[in-house]
Amino acid sequence: MNKYEVMVIVKPAEEEATNAVIGKVEALIARVGGTVEKVDRWGKRRLAYAVKKFTDGFYVLVNFEADPAEIKEIDRVLKINDDVLRHLIVKHDA
Repeated sequence: MNKYEVMVIVKPAEEEATNAVIGKVEALIARVGGTVEKVDRWGKRRLAYAVKKFTDGFYVLVNFEADPAEIKEIDRVLKINDDVLRHLIVKHDA
């Protein structure tokens, strides 16, 4: 299993809704057999340009371990989630 980090920009909503989306991301990683090591909430920040008509987003960085074959599934599910404005999965070198 390799170490990865995913940066997720969530729609700016109430704290409960944001926490629900973060919980879904953690559950998704667990469902594909990965383990979440750290969740770092950066908070609400202004976007450089409008994304899906939003100018602000809630940034979350999640460090996790997962099988390389499961990264495509995580990427696919995050793409179809309407609450996620943008995401980026990067292999963590260490």
